[in-house]
This record gives sequence, C-alpha cells and structure tokens, in this order.
Amino acid sequence: MKAGTRVGLVCGVQAVALALLALAAACAPKTIAVPPPTAAPKFPDFIYPVPPQGIGSVEEMDRHEIAWRWLQAGDPRNAERIFSALLKQRTDFYPAETGLGYAALARKDFKSAASHFDRAVVANPRYAPALAGRGEALLALGERDDALRNFEAALGADPQLQTLRSRVEVLRFRGLQDDLAEARKLADSGRLKEARTAYEAAITASPQSPFLYRELAAVERRDGELASALAHAQKASELDPNDSRSFVFIGEIQESLKDYPKALEAYSSALALEPSEELSNKIEDLRERAAFDAMPEEYRTIETSPTVTRGQLAALLGVRLDAMLKRARGRSAAVITDARTSWAAPWILSVVRAGVMEAYPNHTFQPDAIVRRADLAQAASRALSLIAAENPRLAASWRNAKRQFPDLNPGHLFYPAASLSVEAGVMRTVEDGRFELTRPVTGAEAMAAVRALEDLAERRRR
Repeated sequence: MKAGTRVGLVCGVQAVALALLALAAACAPKTIAVPPPTAAPKFPDFIYPVPPQGIGSVEEMDRHEIAWRWLQAGDPRNAERIFSALLKQRTDFYPAETGLGYAALARKDFKSAASHFDRAVVANPRYAPALAGRGEALLALGERDDALRNFEAALGADPQLQTLRSRVEVLRFRGLQDDLAEARKLADSGRLKEARTAYEAAITASPQSPFLYRELAAVERRDGELASALAHAQKASELDPNDSRSFVFIGEIQESLKDYPKALEAYSSALALEPSEELSNKIEDLRERAAFDAMPEEYRTIETSPTVTRGQLAALLGVRLDAMLKRARGRSAAVITDARTSWAAPWILSVVRAGVMEAYPNHTFQPDAIVRRADLAQAASRALSLIAAENPRLAASWRNAKRQFPDLNPGHLFYPAASLSVEAGVMRTVEDGRFELTRPVTGAEAMAAVRALEDLAERRRR
C-alpha cells in the first residue's frame, strides 16, 4: 500500500471517530445546575410531590428533586423549566405536573396552579401533594368550601400530614364563623329560607354544636316550619341535655302546636335545670290554658258572649272557685231534675251544694236561662259569705256595706246582695251609679266578677 493511501485511511478513521464522539456528547444528558444552599426554604408549607414507587427513573427523580430545590430557593421560573422538560420527556410523570402547580402558586398565578393540580389529580385521585396544592389554589381563589374538601381528601390519602390537619381545623372554624354570621344576618333581615340554608351549612361543618340546631329551629319556627323546628330543638337538647334553653324552646313549639302535655313536660325539664319565677308562671299559665281548651265550647265562649246563661255562670264559678266550693260542699242539698243532660252538670251540682247558686222551687235549675245582674249579685254575695267565713279580717271592710243606688232602695229584696257585691269590688255600677238589676249580664262582666271573687278567695292563703 502506498504511503499516501495509508495516511488518508488513517485520517478517515479519525474523522469518523471524532464524529461519533460528537454525536455521543450531543445525546448524553445535559448536566442540570443545582441551586446554591439556602438557609431556609422559601415555601415551607408546600408539600413535596414525592414520586410514588414505580413512577420515573432514577435520573428523572433526581431532576424532579433539583427542580423542587430551585422552587424552595425562591426561583419558581427555573423550577418550571425543569418540571416542564420532565413532562415533555415523560407525559405521565404527574409529580412534575404537581411541581408546576406549586411553582404557579409561588408566582401567585392561582388559576394556572389549579389547572396543573387538576391534571395531576386526574392522573392520581389520591395523590395527597396535588390535592393539598389544589386546596391552596382554590382557597386563594376564594372557593373556601372546595378548598376544604381538597384538604380533607389530602388528609384521607395521607393522614401523616399534620400541618395540613391544623389548617383544616382552622378553616372549619373560620368557615363556621362565616356561615354563622351570614346565617344570623339573613335571619335578621327576614330572608328565612336563605338563613336556613346557611345554618344547615354551618351544621354540616360542625354537627355536634347544639346552639346551631337551636338557632336553626328558631328560624324554622318563624318560617312556619314547626315540625322541622321541633326536630332540631330536640336535637339540640340531645346534644346538650343540661341546657335549659333548648327545653324552653321545645315547650314553646309544642305550645304553638297545642300539644300542652308535651309542652308542660319540656317546661318542667327546663325548670328542673334552671329554676325561675318566670318559668314557673309560664307553667301555671299553660296548665290553665290546657284546662280551658279542654272545656266545652259553651265555657270557652263565655268571655265574648253578649249574654250568659245560668249553666255558664255555674261552670265559671265551679272552675274558678273549685277549691273553696269543695271545702263548702255539703252545706246545701237539693234535688235538680234538669241538670243531668246539661254540659255544665258537674259544676251546677258543685255550686248548688256549696250554696252559691240554688235550684228553683220546682227543682229545676234552668241552665239555659239568661243571667241578669240581680242573679249575678246574688251568687256573688253568697260566694263572698264563704270567703268571709274563711277570712273574717278581709271581710270586715265590706261586710256592713250600705251603698246608695239611684235605681235601688235599701228595702229591695236584692239590695243587700247588690250593695255587698259592689262594696267588695266584685261588681260595678254604671256611670250614674245605677245598678240595673234586670239588665242581662255580658260574658265579660261575668268573667270579671268571678275573677274578683277568685282573687279574694286566694287571699286566704297569703
């Protein structure tokens, strides 16, 4: 072989070798600059998106970690370049997508951050770093409830995220405060249906808070939803059986529903927990109302009636003066032939036996006969005699009354009864002082007279 040919061949081989070296250098991975050491991470609350086992090569995981270090060094742009290059090389490497989300968070581009986290969560719905990051992005975008759901999902995927746990608790508390403030504001402005929705949201956030159920019940009661109000008030009392307010509220609702026995039961429970004169009076008033509602219609309409029958007057005296009449029972005995079929039969017998009213000589009571002022004065004076027998000191001021009436002289048969009734304050004259013996008694007059007798009879106990 000639010398020139040999030299040329050597040179060709060398050229090919150089070309191969150049190609190898071009194909070899480029060295990625590592960020300088930092005293502390710039974003300590960001959760490092650890690549799950089997995701990515050693080289990809190294580059992923370097990108995160750039982010924590305060250079999100450089971190984004490395995360983006990783994703371009391997599109299913969702930890890098998560890294891009955190880099966008660092730049306060919250919409882009949410988009990156969304894609990562689509790839792995239980990837805690992406769920937590999406929660941060949504919170920054003002979507508190969705943010809280993502934080809770992240905790469900990784219960070891203690810092996230405290964040969730704070968010729940702040959310509860906001929901409660909004609910109260809506209730105060009369937007009751919206207020109910706000209270329900608050209860979802804090289902063990009895006051929320009680306040919701109050709104529902105002909105006319008594069944729901009752259920929520009862829930409040179950959660805190030592709070008398819930039992009072239950009593008020039951009272509105006219279920007086259950209302009395609730009020009594409240009174046992927190005694008060107001509540005692409330219970007493309710007992009277329950007794009144249980009475026949003829009794319930007395106060508004233009006239009063003898049966109605007997019932009124028998109910309001029951204790005193029972003490006086047996002083008078009579045969009454027309009382058995009357609705007022029990009270007719009571007042006749006590001597407050009497049957006619023909042994009839005539329950449907109209009561005139002379009749009322007669019954009142007899009741006053029973009161005087039990409390002579009280009776001293009106026992020897000598009232003057323009239409009634002292010799009249009904004068003593009329004089005594007016002097004791049980009955009144008209404006010019007349008594008007024959005028029919109205229901309001009868009720006022019997109440006055009841008050005098009660003074025996004081």
